[in-house]
Amino acid sequence: MEIVWQTPANPPERHDFIFVNGRRHVRPYYFEFISHVKNRWAGKTIVDLFAEEFKGRPYDYYVSSVKCGRIQVDGQIVPVSYIVQSSQKISHFVHRHEPPVMALDVSILQKELDVLTVCKPASVPVHPCGQYRKNTVVGILQAEHGLAPLFPVHRLDRLVSGLLILARSASKADLFRQQIEAGMVQKQYIAKVIGIFPEDEQVVNVNVNYNAREGRSTVEVGNSCHNTPLKGKVACTKFTRVNTNGTHSLVLCEPITGRTHQVRKFTGCGGNIMSP
Repeated sequence: MEIVWQTPANPPERHDFIFVNGRRHVRPYYFEFISHVKNRWAGKTIVDLFAEEFKGRPYDYYVSSVKCGRIQVDGQIVPVSYIVQSSQKISHFVHRHEPPVMALDVSILQKELDVLTVCKPASVPVHPCGQYRKNTVVGILQAEHGLAPLFPVHRLDRLVSGLLILARSASKADLFRQQIEAGMVQKQYIAKVIGIFPEDEQVVNVNVNYNAREGRSTVEVGNSCHNTPLKGKVACTKFTRVNTNGTHSLVLCEPITGRTHQVRKFTGCGGNIMSP
């Protein structure tokens, strides 16, 4: 049977998905990851480049991948000592097994000429990233509704559900982003926390340090006794208790800034945020 390689140009299709026990699975497929050598990559060996820039796999994997041709430069098999040059095309051929997500529909709430508003289910990332390509909001909408191209105006973390706005043109997406940066758009989240959240409004100011490579964040609180600069970006969120049953509390979260993982990492206000 001939192996058919997919590339980013191949759109997700409805038959790519399988539903089992409440989960949405993607049929495994062969995929060509394509990238072009950046200036800061030039001068490195092909193996060192991958080991330093793509740390999700061990060094030995990249050595064997170059030797057997799963990693190629400009369509050619090269030795492990090969020195890459700026703008060269690098292909990494893999057999992809995307993680499953919850088998929930991406509900379309409003469909306009330039804007699409949907309800994003929990567990589904917004757009292709990491191990996910087809099992994403953008991929599902393209496969099941033929909606493409789509440009996410903002993002919600993979584990978060809620309202998601997608532009249907790059120019409309830029307009929305300008409005967000100008503070013309406000976001609100509802979080469930353990314990009795304080009744009075809480405002939290910390620094969020997001590690994109690991997909994790840490927070730091300023200390006037030390002059050591804080890592990450300044982040501020306002919390207001909606109600409590004595065991858990529902809390309204209003981010003043917009940092990755900002709401979920602010856990020092009377409870641990479980599912914003």
